[in-house]
Amino acid sequence: MVDVTHGEVWKTISAENFMVIGMVTARGESRTAGVMHAVHDDRIWFTAHDRAWKTRHIAANPNVSITVPVAKRVPLMPWIKIPAATVTFAGDAEVVPAAEMPEAVRSALLDDIDVTDGGDHGNVVGVRVRPIGDFVTYGVGVSALGMRDTEAAAGRVAAASVIA
Repeated sequence: MVDVTHGEVWKTISAENFMVIGMVTARGESRTAGVMHAVHDDRIWFTAHDRAWKTRHIAANPNVSITVPVAKRVPLMPWIKIPAATVTFAGDAEVVPAAEMPEAVRSALLDDIDVTDGGDHGNVVGVRVRPIGDFVTYGVGVSALGMRDTEAAAGRVAAASVIA
């Protein structure tokens, strides 16, 4: 098992701009959505409209899962296909009005987007996810070739920097 740290995982998540969020509908059906994200103060953020199905599902059940794919390449041979490394974790999500999002997050996710009138789609909101449990990694902190050894390429570290 690879020895990854809490800080290394957050650095890896911050370097990517895409993640998949998993949630459960009111009827107990699983759903996923790909979204662009930003990181701020050990939380992962994305935006949506307040009338969007993912926002409604998260408001009804804040228990979510996140998977962040991390592109891997063989240096000087980009044509060789390598599976993405991943960071995955469970989290508690909260829908936050756009005006209450930290400025750094608003800037990263909403740069040059007018959020004052959502029209038919509704208003833009932020979704803040607090990781719980452990970050489970695959391929983070190992070379692309090192990913061939599945046991050595796997990692796990507490998602919280300080366990309360």
